[in-house]
Amino acid sequence: MREAESAELKEKVAEIWWFHSIDLGQGVITPGVDNSPKKLKRVQLPPSLDGKTVLDVGAWDGFFSFEAERRGAKRVLATDSVIWNGLHDTASKRGFEFARRTLGSRVEDMHIDVLDLSPERIGMFDVVFFLGVLYHMKYPLLALEKVASVTKELLILETAVDMLWTRRPAMSYYEKDELGNDPSNWCGPNPAAVLAMLRTAGFRRIEVVAGLRSVFFRIARAAYYKIKRGYPFFAAVRTDRIVVHAWK
Repeated sequence: MREAESAELKEKVAEIWWFHSIDLGQGVITPGVDNSPKKLKRVQLPPSLDGKTVLDVGAWDGFFSFEAERRGAKRVLATDSVIWNGLHDTASKRGFEFARRTLGSRVEDMHIDVLDLSPERIGMFDVVFFLGVLYHMKYPLLALEKVASVTKELLILETAVDMLWTRRPAMSYYEKDELGNDPSNWCGPNPAAVLAMLRTAGFRRIEVVAGLRSVFFRIARAAYYKIKRGYPFFAAVRTDRIVVHAWK
């Protein structure tokens, strides 16, 4: 019986294009292009979110929303707009909805753009996830100010960074698909700019919990993506990703 249920679950999972890799039980993990468990370690969520309210901005398939629930959050709200509206390749809200049903999750959802976030629209949250979203913003500082406006305590930010050769706050602007052949990528702030914008948005204490990897790592990664996906080699070498925890 269990084998039949697992086979049926696998068939349904195969009908959906997945970004996140989510363990649905019964030995089934969604075939996401994102190594979500690996990213989870780098993001360094609090081990316990017991009693906390959590907002996941740009939730996509909901991996981090469901993880927050698993860690004891009393309320989790997942929000998205572009992906859930089906405006990015084959992506949609189907993965989130299917995973929520399968997991028996109580995570809430709301279609809302980052720039429409406000305490009046969605309330305030103890912990806010802003993971893999900032560099998709045409107006990154405004986006951070909107996110800050609904953050009570802690913001967990993960983002791509560029212009790593300068310590002054600086930012690359991508007119087309210069970053990862993806036209939805608009900006590449350097780490100094990320920290400066967070301070401007009102965060008092800021810690980079996962910083830049070595240049050797970036070269190896750039070569891999050049071969596998055709990404521009030198553009990939000059970029990386960081994770920042920021407290009000």
